[in-house]
Amino acid sequence: MPSEQPLFASNRRESSSHSEERAAAEDTALLGGQRKDEPVAHNRTRFWRELGLFTWAVVATAAVIVLAVVITQHGGSHKDGKNTKPTGKRNLIFMVSDGMGPASLSMTRSFRQFEGGLPHADVLVLDQHFIGSSRTRSSNSLITDSAAGATAFSCGMKSYNGAISILPDHTPCGTVLEAAKKAGYTTGLVVTTSITDATPACFASHANVRSEEDLIAEQEVGEHPLGRVVDLVLGGGRCHFLPNTTSGSCRGDDKDLTKLAQEKHGWNYIDNRKDFDGLKLGSAVKLPLLGLFAGYNIPYELDRRNMNDVYPSLDEMATTALKALEAATQDSDKGFFLMIEGSRIDHAGHGNDPAAQVREVLAYDKAFASVLDFLENSSTEGVLVATSDHETGGLAVARQLHITYPHYVWYPEILSNASSSAEHLSRNLRSYMSGEGDSLKDFISEELVKKGLGIMDAKDSEIQLIVDDPERSSYYFTDMVSRRARIGWSTHGHSAVDVNIYGSAGSEALRGNHENVEVGQFLRDYLDVDVQAITVELAEKGKSFTISGADWTGKIPTEDLLQSVATEAETAYGIAP
Repeated sequence: MPSEQPLFASNRRESSSHSEERAAAEDTALLGGQRKDEPVAHNRTRFWRELGLFTWAVVATAAVIVLAVVITQHGGSHKDGKNTKPTGKRNLIFMVSDGMGPASLSMTRSFRQFEGGLPHADVLVLDQHFIGSSRTRSSNSLITDSAAGATAFSCGMKSYNGAISILPDHTPCGTVLEAAKKAGYTTGLVVTTSITDATPACFASHANVRSEEDLIAEQEVGEHPLGRVVDLVLGGGRCHFLPNTTSGSCRGDDKDLTKLAQEKHGWNYIDNRKDFDGLKLGSAVKLPLLGLFAGYNIPYELDRRNMNDVYPSLDEMATTALKALEAATQDSDKGFFLMIEGSRIDHAGHGNDPAAQVREVLAYDKAFASVLDFLENSSTEGVLVATSDHETGGLAVARQLHITYPHYVWYPEILSNASSSAEHLSRNLRSYMSGEGDSLKDFISEELVKKGLGIMDAKDSEIQLIVDDPERSSYYFTDMVSRRARIGWSTHGHSAVDVNIYGSAGSEALRGNHENVEVGQFLRDYLDVDVQAITVELAEKGKSFTISGADWTGKIPTEDLLQSVATEAETAYGIAP
């Protein structure tokens, strides 16, 4: 009769305890490289050899631990990602690429390769210094605006959209620039938009809502509870410094801040390209220096390059600031803090203008490279950190125009053909609006579309849209370019996408993914300044400080007002709310 036992069950099983003992013995033999039945003498030899190996492992481990402690104490990182406080003189340059998301880099990189006939392996300078990414939400929205985004950098704290270094309870928070100035650093701001715009404003002023640009301008020149906190300012925004009795002013009162800045706060003031050239890229600067080179925004780089005799570039202003600040701190035991913003990347995103944006990113990349060169050649220790406050436009380097399955293509040559931004062409159209009928249509077709955008195949229906609705011409111009280039946009506002962080040696604490406030905390920690003490001082001195007899931070805004600020920004780029 066949056995009922399972296959291979003819041998008696060992007890589980015996099996474990046997397995352990076999493992020991295998690990030791010896047979189980080796002589005792051989076992003794093996014992001393294993003891030696164990001792060596203990010593090596101890050495690694000691080395890690030494590295940490000399500028390494803790487990929480924060650097230990550095010692000695140092400089910190913080760069902001307003509105630049990861897709902007992809689009610009391919555009540059196309224009230059470069291989696919060629990358931007920024690409070579990518270290991490930043999460961008504000205290009251998953999608931040520039004000809340810059407050996270300047104060290292979250706040609501529209807040200029003001916390959700409407009290001012000290900024890293104010703390740096208090600690003896020399400070500077360089931007391509108005110096009263959200990002620069957040470092040197405080306002309950970003639209208080007249008030922001006053604080920036020195009408501030702490006095003048900035030593060098280069950018646009002249209209907020001129009295409303003057041509080119956008102030709501008759205050002349250019005069106030010079007579009360000691500023040296310039407002044109000739005087900028007289600075000799920084070697002839006398601080404090206030340079305002445009009524509001410096033109897009796509347009500015044809007006180089009127407006300095971002790279020129950055280089001038670096050289001036280095000279000013030559005999000081403190270095400088400089914030540089590629401001108009954001505006190109709002306008959905890819041709303008790629040139703005390239201009920013060039300035970034100049800062790296400066740090490499400087005798003072320094660090460069760069990131964006948010992404603008919901850019996609792809676009589906039809319901049929799309081709996997996009065409950088379309962007290369454009010689003017949509903003510039829209301004030219408004100037020409005295013409009517066919004359206007011909002007749009020939001068603006063909010459300005480089589009030779425009449909009559596309031209007619601009004729019928010239107020939205900027939108129609950018859509003509984007459709042909197969570039997609999901919004004229901001998006919630994470943005990139870039850095030089010394910025390792920002590797990986971080909340935006951690970038601000890094700035504070690297300079070793007490931002909280500035917050306390502002609260105390702010009790008795007023501007024109009113609250120095402006009125507390309603929710409707905060919402309207965003609408006004969209309207400014030719987009109907």
